[in-house]
Amino acid sequence: MSRSDDIVLTARHWIGTPYVHQASVRGAGCDCLGLLRGVWRELLGAEPEALPPYSMDWSEPQGDEALLRAGLRHMRLKDRHDEAPGDVLLFRMRSDAVAKHVGLQARAGEGASFVHAYSGHGVIESPLSPPWRRRIAARFALPTEN
Repeated sequence: MSRSDDIVLTARHWIGTPYVHQASVRGAGCDCLGLLRGVWRELLGAEPEALPPYSMDWSEPQGDEALLRAGLRHMRLKDRHDEAPGDVLLFRMRSDAVAKHVGLQARAGEGASFVHAYSGHGVIESPLSPPWRRRIAARFALPTEN
């Protein structure tokens, strides 16, 4: 099995986990960042840095790109259009907002999809539709080792 297959399979094992803000426990609860943190732990081991408590509005009032900076510290930045299964996607929910939603690409090309934790839905796999594609702020590859 390829590295990207491992990432996608691991992310899909989280589908059905309820949405719980700041949580990261498969089957019990997670938010979008908690999903990434859980997949990271399952595939790479310990998380690369301690995560401070965060609010639902993240760093929007300050305009702070905290998630983008963390992604740049710990993952390899890719071209936004160079899609592959297993990529970490960082989204802006509004064009003028900080990037604060995370997902993992499950399928690329026609029928592209991503796994993410969404308030009111829990962890689901969604089509990577044009409205979602427009919101991609950054695309990353997980490291091969921690």
